Parts: sequence; C-alpha cells; structure tokens
Amino acid sequence: MEPIVLASQSPRRKLLLEWAEIPFQIVVQFTDESFPEGMPPEEVPVHIARQKAIAVKKHLEGAYHGRHASGIVLAADTVVVLGEEIINKPCDLEDAVNMLEKLSGRVHRVITGVVILAGEEEHNFADITEVEFHPLTPEQIRFYVEKYKPLDKAGAYAIQEWIGVTGIKRITGDFYNVMGLPVSRVVQALQRINS
Repeated sequence: MEPIVLASQSPRRKLLLEWAEIPFQIVVQFTDESFPEGMPPEEVPVHIARQKAIAVKKHLEGAYHGRHASGIVLAADTVVVLGEEIINKPCDLEDAVNMLEKLSGRVHRVITGVVILAGEEEHNFADITEVEFHPLTPEQIRFYVEKYKPLDKAGAYAIQEWIGVTGIKRITGDFYNVMGLPVSRVVQALQRINS
C-alpha cells in the first residue's frame, strides 16, 4: 500500500494504523472544529474531519509547490452522542466527571467521521458504535478522572483504559471505532482507492 498522510496527532489513530501495517506520516494543521448549528450529529465528525484533511492538503501543496509526497490524506474526528446531545472533550476534570455521570448506566453512540482525500477525489463515511455503561459510582468516576485525566477524549473516556475495561456493559459495532478509527473500513477504502 502506498504511504498516506495522517492528518491527526491522536496517539490512538497512529497506533491503529501501525497495527494495520499502513505506512504513513503525520502532518497536522490547526483547524476550526466548529460546525453549523442544527447539523445532524452523524454529519458533524465528517464535517470536522473534512476541515482537517483540506487544511493538511493545502499545507502540503504549498510546501511541495502544488505536489506533495503522498496523494492520499486521511483525517478523522470522533464525537460521543447521548440522545441528540454531542458530548465533546471535557474542558477540565470537573467537566469530565459531569460527562461520565451523564453516560453512567446509559447507552450512547460513538461516531467517527473519516475523510480520505485522494488527488481531487473525496471519500468519506461515518461509523457508529453503540456503547452502554454499567451504572458507575461517584468513586469509580472520580478515580478514573483523577488517575487517567481524559481531557483529550470525546466523552471523557477511552474504551481501552480502566473505565472501559471495568465500566462498559456492552458495545454494538466496531470496538476500534470507539478508540478513534474504524480501521477495517479505512483499509477497505484505501484498497479501493489503490486498486
């Protein structure tokens, strides 16, 4: 497979691409992660991922005078949705506690939007996984937040950390989507692009 550019500094996305043995380099540009008011939750992560991919593509085109080392830029964004409310990354530890209190004992959706720019073509999709937490005690929530400090994670948790191992009752869908990248769908999309 041809090397790609990953427009993300997420250590989890980097790890998942390494596990899939996809050659890549990381290039990140600051992008506005806002979205239009009233946009359906399923469309939000694709919209944000598109902004990330376009920013990196423009940067690379400038750096390489209209051509860049890879013709493929991959960007992703993950949101947690409870009902119709999008739960973003917490702004501080107290916010993280409040988020986990909301998710406790309930089912939420984790939606990862993926955008792949290949030359002038855009390929995009959103993958949805349902996650149900057991009821969490205040002590469990406080322990997790203070020890793991999940401030860089949508919904204030990582499924592969203690809270996921002990607190999640069930998931329906792709486990790796909850980590931040539905990697098997990404591989399939890249194979179609490269064929």
